[in-house]
Amino acid sequence: MDTVALAVTDGMLHFELALALEVFGSAPAGVAGPWYDLVVCGPGPVRAGRFLVEPDHGLDRLPRADTVIVPGWADVDEAPPAELVDAVRAAHRAGARLVSLCTGAFVLAAAGLLDGLRATTHWAHTQVLAERHPEVEVDPDVLHVDNGGVLTSAGKAAAMDLCLHLVRLDRGSAVANAVARRLVVPPHRDGGQAQFVTTPVPAPGHHPLAELLPWVLERLDRPLTVEDLARRARMSSRHLGRHFRAVTGTTPLQWLLTQRIRRAQELLETTDDGVDAVAAAVGMGTATTLRRHFHRTVGVPPDTYRRTFRSRNRPGPDGGGRRPPA
Repeated sequence: MDTVALAVTDGMLHFELALALEVFGSAPAGVAGPWYDLVVCGPGPVRAGRFLVEPDHGLDRLPRADTVIVPGWADVDEAPPAELVDAVRAAHRAGARLVSLCTGAFVLAAAGLLDGLRATTHWAHTQVLAERHPEVEVDPDVLHVDNGGVLTSAGKAAAMDLCLHLVRLDRGSAVANAVARRLVVPPHRDGGQAQFVTTPVPAPGHHPLAELLPWVLERLDRPLTVEDLARRARMSSRHLGRHFRAVTGTTPLQWLLTQRIRRAQELLETTDDGVDAVAAAVGMGTATTLRRHFHRTVGVPPDTYRRTFRSRNRPGPDGGGRRPPA
């Protein structure tokens, strides 16, 4: 069972804190095996917005966690407490995976954990982060950044995207999708997606893509083209491209490719189908095509992904799975 520790002190943002508690606090229905061991660590009772939080442990517990999450920091003009910065730094030295949600990036930056790395935070504070920590490569245009052992997210809803990304890394796409269904949020928004889009989620019946996107997801096994999507949406390909950019932050073809890869991941995790069968099921045509796009997107070939996923999720002597190295 992987331990996730939430590092809290006075001045934390309650939204990001509650979001992490929701994702890592309990397993979604139907997911077998142990879930995360979630602990809240702080110097004592702390105030997050209007809420008083009673930590389970002191900050000295952080180095014994597998993952340490630092929620948003309310006042970026105020230096984070030295005891929090020291505890986060100690956790990193001990090998913990460090994650910041929203302005929690200011805590990681103060600890020197973002030096030389690409990172992000809420768009309203990216300039301040860049000016205060010039050694950090601040990217204001993405939802989250994964550097392996250190991850950062943009603000508010993007924190959910990063939490689901962590579950996807640890437990696979099928489990991450189950968590998203329980929380009634989109199962996947790519970390490189722009922080702002005109309409993040099209309302059913009130946007040209509201009916198109579900229609496409039901037909991923077919060789769909941009022209097919435009014809279904009753608009020109150029007009469709503008709507896609506004809603998803990317192009129709890139969005479609992402959905095919995510479906392939889920099939590799949950079935014994060969790569040829998976390629056909996600509309890639051949195993060669799937392997090329899958490797470029995920970083490993489909066969390696399946072996790695099943190895790290095979129950050990204590019944728990194993998390891949950060």
